Amino acid sequence: MEKLFFLFIVVGFFAQMIDGALGMGYGTISAIALLSMGIPPATTSAGVHAAKIIAGGVSGIAHLRFGNVDRKLFERLLVPGILGGIAGAFTITHLSRKVVTPVVSVYLAAIGLMMFYKAVRTVTEKVVTTHIRPLALVGGFLDSAGGGWGPIVTSTLMARGNNPRLTIGTVNLVEFFVSLAQLATLLIFLGKNDLDGVLQVLPIIAGLIVGAMMAAPIAAYVCRKIPAQAMIIIVSVLIIALSAQTLLRR
Repeated sequence: MEKLFFLFIVVGFFAQMIDGALGMGYGTISAIALLSMGIPPATTSAGVHAAKIIAGGVSGIAHLRFGNVDRKLFERLLVPGILGGIAGAFTITHLSRKVVTPVVSVYLAAIGLMMFYKAVRTVTEKVVTTHIRPLALVGGFLDSAGGGWGPIVTSTLMARGNNPRLTIGTVNLVEFFVSLAQLATLLIFLGKNDLDGVLQVLPIIAGLIVGAMMAAPIAAYVCRKIPAQAMIIIVSVLIIALSAQTLLRR
């Protein structure tokens, strides 16, 4: 487990650099890494969201410091995001592992395809004010599978033309509260085996947290510097490949 701790520091650092700079990727990359090791979906979701609470908190504070948060957008995303996250977390704890694992893998692959598609599109920047709450509700619900809040909410807002820097910073800050609600729901409704599974992967979760904390301030700073399109394409291809690997192992 000691080797896994250091390995997942690297995974957590890489995932948070992507997420903090692009507003998507931490949960999805972390979930794919855990699922590829054969860890059950509900345990994976609990572990990822435990890490995302710390990562999201540090990242959100950093984005606030660098002026990357839109208060009005934050208010519109917060409550529906939390409600969607609670509903999704409750749902995933009541489904069979044999059903959930392939569904989650296909879902994450679809997220990768969506990210790739939106990365190659060109849009005109504008302030998005409509359909934000339904988007947050869906994003929170689907994020409970292990990842998807950023790929769904951030990529959709950016694809519609919302300012990338403010979108990324605001969605990152809201993610802290969504993850907190999801983890609380998972811990209430998880079965004993899944709870034991969470304890067994604590070194992995710790690695993800340490890596994310190291990366979060750096990622928030480079949010305005990084060539987003190329990075999103690279990450989307990685997500698709890892999802396919998980499906082929079944």
